[in-house]
Amino acid sequence: MSSATFSATASELAKTLYEKRLAPFVDWLGAFGELSYDHQSYFAGEWTRKCKALYYRQRWLGTLAVSPMVLGEALAPWTRTWFWKPQRFPIADAHYAMGFAYLARAFGQDDYYRRAVHFLEVLLETRCAGYRNYAWGYPFDWQTRNGVIPAGTPLITTVPYVYEAFREVHQIDSVPRWKEILYSIARHAFEDYFDYEVPGGGATCSYRPDPEDRGLVVNAAAYRAFLLTQAAVDFSEESWRQAAQRNIQYVLGAQNPDGSWPYATDGDRPFIDHFHTCFVLKALAKLEALTGDQRIREAIDRGVDYYVRNLFDEEGLPRPFARKPRLTVYRRELYDCAECVNLATLLRNRCPLLDRALATLLSRLDEWQKKDGSFRSRQLFWGWDNVPMHRWAQSQMFRSLSFLVLRYTGRG
Repeated sequence: MSSATFSATASELAKTLYEKRLAPFVDWLGAFGELSYDHQSYFAGEWTRKCKALYYRQRWLGTLAVSPMVLGEALAPWTRTWFWKPQRFPIADAHYAMGFAYLARAFGQDDYYRRAVHFLEVLLETRCAGYRNYAWGYPFDWQTRNGVIPAGTPLITTVPYVYEAFREVHQIDSVPRWKEILYSIARHAFEDYFDYEVPGGGATCSYRPDPEDRGLVVNAAAYRAFLLTQAAVDFSEESWRQAAQRNIQYVLGAQNPDGSWPYATDGDRPFIDHFHTCFVLKALAKLEALTGDQRIREAIDRGVDYYVRNLFDEEGLPRPFARKPRLTVYRRELYDCAECVNLATLLRNRCPLLDRALATLLSRLDEWQKKDGSFRSRQLFWGWDNVPMHRWAQSQMFRSLSFLVLRYTGRG
């Protein structure tokens, strides 16, 4: 295929994706609003958090306690509206800001630029209180196996998305204010998280600014490594690059011989799932582009080979787990689809099997997108979860498809 033919084909694909997927979604978002329920709505309230905590402490008794919520999620997902309230999610706002920035770059439309700036302004209002530098987390109390992480606690799995959002808009308008905020975010990522040396070299990092949080979550270290490396390039801060290198070494060392990554290397959470695998691989893909590190390239090649062979089902669509942590109540996940699009766009034309997976997924999006323009959240064993959730994963799908359109137009 000649370059002119490919350019014409890519332009047609961009037009089709925009008209069929993104324009209806943008209309839906404007009508629906920016608050939503969430995957965690079932366990955001006080008494349901206690049920979840009991599950972590005493598995059999806890299973009974959480079973009403689990059954609701499996059979009647609309019941999540009984348990909590619609909220705004900074991680979703960051994805929306990026998505609109991509569309502004792809099509040169001022309206999309203004929408991107709107979400940045919202993020400034929802930053975590009590921190010198800019930081973001979840708006609900999050019950984990290690206790409750209070609402408004910064999370290293959220902060890098916000950095990218401000950076994408700054590339369009060069507003000095955004640059100042970017520097503050990077300082937060460098100063407020804790590094812990691991055997074999490198360092994991805490998930939140808490010295009791010992880290060992692989995607968290990958996120921080990318943010600090990008910020080191943006601001010529060598100490940030050195810290990132220690986190990179940990992520590379955590890769299993078969090319996979466990969720964590603590021995308690060895499960291998779709979107966390994508999180690690996309961070490494960006790091490779920034550093040219051959070790990273080799890790990506092994990881992608595992990914395409183990995290897609017999129909060629994303499947949630290669190694499950527990019983699941769904067949497919919108979040997995969104991250598949994102990863395949980042690594386009590098792995034929990954390119094929992207083509298969795009051909099946009619099943996921509803007539109002929004996407179904999950395919259950019986029916669908149709509750729109910005964090899970309306915003991620919008951002991924917008990124793909930008790449198809050749402007990003």
